[in-house]
Amino acid sequence: MKYDVTITGLGPMAMEFLSPEMEMQFVILFNEDAPAELGELAILHTAGELTEAPAPGDTMKVGEKVYKITAVGDEAIHTLKELGHCTLAFTDSTEPYRPGCINLDGEPVTAADVVNGAVIQIF
Repeated sequence: MKYDVTITGLGPMAMEFLSPEMEMQFVILFNEDAPAELGELAILHTAGELTEAPAPGDTMKVGEKVYKITAVGDEAIHTLKELGHCTLAFTDSTEPYRPGCINLDGEPVTAADVVNGAVIQIF
């Protein structure tokens, strides 16, 4: 297991970036101690240790949904380790959407997937 945390909250605007009208559908992750203005936009979770950098081909679980990681931005590794922060972009592209993104192949998460107590894991 490279990363294992538990969801503790959902900011009121966290799911707005999943609109079909968006160029790219994504969600933002942050540790639960994120500043309030960032927490409003994010899925909040317990702090966890990143034991190994995520890489293309790894698996990521968000709630009950399981994804293949297709790309990891250079900045995502650092911010995930330090702040529990990254952007999960729902695309099978092998190029990171942005430096802070982890691309996931599959349908975007829903509010039902990111309930308190659900896990986020990378393995």
